[in-house]
Amino acid sequence: MITPKERIIVALDFPSVEQARDMSHRLAGRVGVFKIGMELVYSGGLELARELAEGGNQVFLDLKLLDIGHTVRQATKAVSRLGARFLTVHAVDEKTMIAAVEGRGDSTLKLLGVTVMTNLDRDDLKQQGIAQLSPSQLAIKRAAMAVNCGFEGVITSGHEASAIRTAIGADKLIITPGIRPAGADVGDQSRVMTPARALQAGADFLVIGRPITQAQDPVAAVEAITAQMEAGE
Repeated sequence: MITPKERIIVALDFPSVEQARDMSHRLAGRVGVFKIGMELVYSGGLELARELAEGGNQVFLDLKLLDIGHTVRQATKAVSRLGARFLTVHAVDEKTMIAAVEGRGDSTLKLLGVTVMTNLDRDDLKQQGIAQLSPSQLAIKRAAMAVNCGFEGVITSGHEASAIRTAIGADKLIITPGIRPAGADVGDQSRVMTPARALQAGADFLVIGRPITQAQDPVAAVEAITAQMEAGE
């Protein structure tokens, strides 16, 4: 059974590898997964991903791939050699996702479809030309498409987790960003949820960044979040 701390994915959103490495050392063994996103990747984060994976850590490469099939296929193949556990791909069309599945091959890399970003609301979707669907409706549609293409799970707001769980089944993973502990500032997120509520809604893993990494005591922040998860508050 997965423990609460193992469900925490810490977003190492730092401008330098040194800062990210320091945080990973402080939190090693206290959380389940370390996420490396685009900010850190463009600052040398791929080598840190390899380093963390070789050290026995679970690594989530949040690259949100979206390109022509050949490029996505080759990029996924390259990521599979780094030893990462998770890789994100935008779940906007079948061609992109099938290419990622082909690139992953028989490696252990798990592919996650990004449904709708948690900072987007209905007005944002209208700007994108998607006026007929709400964020929740679009997220459910894209989640179903991702698993049908062979993905192991999806990235979605906690607000859609319950409906998506029904749509994709119990054996697929739901990873939820936009997590804020009770009473925390929501920052630039539009659709947030507390850790306990997200788990209750059906999330398997929770992506948490600033509430931990910008805390005065990151270890204490993890312990407080874990306590909230255990208490269901």
